[in-house]
Amino acid sequence: MAAISALNSNCEAPFQQYMEEMMKVQYPHDRVAGVVYEGFMYFAQAVANNLKLPGINVRTSAAATLLLFAVFPDAHHEKGYISFPESLAQAPVPELQSLDLKGLLGSTEIPTPILELRFTVTDATKKASSIVVNTVHFHEQQTLTKLDKQALKSVIYISFGSMVSMDEKELVEIAWGLAKSEQPFLWVVRPGSVRRSEWIELLPESIKERVEGRGCIVKWAPQKEDLAHGAVGGFWSHCGWNSTLESVCEGVPMLCRPYFGDQGLSAKYVCSVWKIGLELEGVLERGKIERAIRRLMVETEGVEIGKRAKDLKHKAELCLSEDGSTYNALNELAQHILSFG
Repeated sequence: MAAISALNSNCEAPFQQYMEEMMKVQYPHDRVAGVVYEGFMYFAQAVANNLKLPGINVRTSAAATLLLFAVFPDAHHEKGYISFPESLAQAPVPELQSLDLKGLLGSTEIPTPILELRFTVTDATKKASSIVVNTVHFHEQQTLTKLDKQALKSVIYISFGSMVSMDEKELVEIAWGLAKSEQPFLWVVRPGSVRRSEWIELLPESIKERVEGRGCIVKWAPQKEDLAHGAVGGFWSHCGWNSTLESVCEGVPMLCRPYFGDQGLSAKYVCSVWKIGLELEGVLERGKIERAIRRLMVETEGVEIGKRAKDLKHKAELCLSEDGSTYNALNELAQHILSFG
């Protein structure tokens, strides 16, 4: 305990200084993307927050410890077991419902320093942009399901690519539209993409409070992996061609908001030709955004769009499979290049 406390107390300042120096001398195409740290080195998350970098928390123990740490302060010591608060008990994890504290800690009395450490580690974990757990899915399937709590096809993923920018009014209208839709969401807001703002400082606290627990705003996300996640049921996109193809290949319906270049044509393909999305046209306004999200995510129209998106995914998979058109075209290209010699 003393060693962990000393590590975190003494390392935060020098680590921040080192990171700041690294970020000053980095090359344009070799930037610091984030901080990866072991869970007990929670000082690294504080530095990541200060530098506005994503922090990736690596947990070297079982996935169940994430839940265990979160509920320790509420343990019923006199009964000798841990009970889950309501927020964690919606889908009980049988292997953690009745743990013997005597066997676990040697005593029903949990020392205050241990409780404080668990609270601090859990708080840092909540602030991390990602969590890496060293486990095997079938060993802790029910526990991992607790960490993956969004309903199937319920989340709308929002990302406008690497070049699109917006003003404060658009940022606020989008946020209110998402809030009023009552849909869970993951929104990628690229640092510097909001004019005259570093990130989302211009968002009123009332909006942040409204979406707390239902919406998540991040600076970066692994888009292909997110679109492949079973909880994602819609993609609000600028309709860059790469994003469009990734959405098609994962069978995710789209809410289209093209800005420039070929994005308008891509949106026409999505909405008018393939009919796997809806287009948001004109001035962005929270009521319009709310209605469009609900049309795509929960109404009958959205269900039909989702079926077409799934069919298009199947066709894309056939093209990519062995002897499919894309597979064969790549082979032909390879043979053509080899013929140059």
